[in-house]
Amino acid sequence: MGTPCLGALELFLRSFSVMATTQSLNSDDARLAELGYKQEFKRHFTLWETFGLSFSEVSVVPGIASVFFISLSNGGPVSMIWGWLISGFFITLVCIAVSGTRICRSYRRWIVLLDSSVCLSTMPKSPLVDYSNTIYLMAGVASLAWSIALQIAACISIESNFTWAPTTAQLFGISAAVLVAQALVACFATRIMARLQSFVIAVNFALILVVIIALPAATPKEFKNNATYALGKFDNINGWSNGFAFVLSFLTPLWVIGGFDVTAHISEEASNANFAVPWANIMATSLAITTGLAVNVAVAFCMGNDLLSILSDPTGQPFATASCSRAFIFLTISYMRNLYSFIALALFLSEANLTLAASRQTFAFARDGALPLSFWIYRMNKFSATPINAVWVVTSVAFIFTFLVFAGPTAITTVFSLTIVAQYLSYIIPIFCRFAFKNDFTPGPFHTGRLSAPISILSLVWMVFMMVIFMFPAIPKVSPVSMNYTSACLGGWVLFVSCRGPIPNIETERDFTSGAALMDESGDSSTLEKKA
Repeated sequence: MGTPCLGALELFLRSFSVMATTQSLNSDDARLAELGYKQEFKRHFTLWETFGLSFSEVSVVPGIASVFFISLSNGGPVSMIWGWLISGFFITLVCIAVSGTRICRSYRRWIVLLDSSVCLSTMPKSPLVDYSNTIYLMAGVASLAWSIALQIAACISIESNFTWAPTTAQLFGISAAVLVAQALVACFATRIMARLQSFVIAVNFALILVVIIALPAATPKEFKNNATYALGKFDNINGWSNGFAFVLSFLTPLWVIGGFDVTAHISEEASNANFAVPWANIMATSLAITTGLAVNVAVAFCMGNDLLSILSDPTGQPFATASCSRAFIFLTISYMRNLYSFIALALFLSEANLTLAASRQTFAFARDGALPLSFWIYRMNKFSATPINAVWVVTSVAFIFTFLVFAGPTAITTVFSLTIVAQYLSYIIPIFCRFAFKNDFTPGPFHTGRLSAPISILSLVWMVFMMVIFMFPAIPKVSPVSMNYTSACLGGWVLFVSCRGPIPNIETERDFTSGAALMDESGDSSTLEKKA
């Protein structure tokens, strides 16, 4: 797998997975049947591959490269390192809280989240959690496609010796091509997608090693920043007060590390999902925070101290200048191009995995008749045994989101913010319900015992606080153009949608609450028709 430590990690996780799977050969299907659902997917994801899916959604170096400007302009080195550490601590608590609740113990993927808010409380069934989860996944696919387009454009700009700059239309065209390409990959059979995860892990680890080893080695000692600057220099050039600017720097790790429910969405395709899903999340998040800190430290020592020059990088990607400027006489244009090519590749693999998870969530949502055209979305392709219709629904909605680039930077930034705000909203409600309402919650293989309550409380406070921060505009002088419209966008979506559920599919005949469809006696979802 490229390095001894990575090979050892793979061996450990595969051995761990074999032992766990041997203990419960049919428990996954039995648990699914208890919830009123039949098994419709092949279980090809091992613990190692489930970890790969979770780790790819983080994509440490590509993620940091995409949003590097946030921490750099809101405190410089201090925000890059200490902001990452503080935010990383609370992100870990959120991951533990999500993994420890029934969110990752239920196999109902649309999941999971409705099962949590309903089964963990006596409150009325609400669509808010589920539609928040849906909108964040689809918006996430769109935002990743846009990030990939920016990285590809950076590669082209570097190759042209910075004489070429992309137009909005060209970036949109690249994004559209990326969406189509990743949808084709997400249509692959489960076995292929599972085996792909080893390659995904290798690419991400290779990028991490390049930044934390090759970059410091290539930067001459006299050109490196000293520890006083790298660890203690606070440079605020964004206009907000220093305190609030430091808080804004927390957004960088929040952009990079998230999607704790992504592995839960493929729980019907994971072996011993009750065990693998939470542990894959915990391990991937912990590793991402640790390696992300190492990446930030390496860049802080090697990026130079002219932050304005870095932020005005001709490629539009400050990370390119920060990671190569001081070592430029030793690192050629070819190196920079290859680095950004691999960043784009890692983001593309992450995009394909996110589309995979989003399509499974959409499929399961349609299974309960919660979406328009549920009878059509809830179909399995006979050749690949995957929900191809759901894949293209997710891609189509993401394509519509991407059109917002023509409305200006504020509009597309709203889509990006929506991915985090809607994601956190879908986590807050189930975690809150577990402790605020009477329920029959029983701990799963992963639980924190008496620490569950304090961890959950801290997680809730953090998520609510950061949701508010995400609603703020990027600059203090607000105008209609620079305003952050995330709250309006999310609120409009919540008011628009409505749904009832869950609806078991074990029976030979059932009604969709919103899809109004029937299943034939064979249980073949491809025969769903609209009810007269």
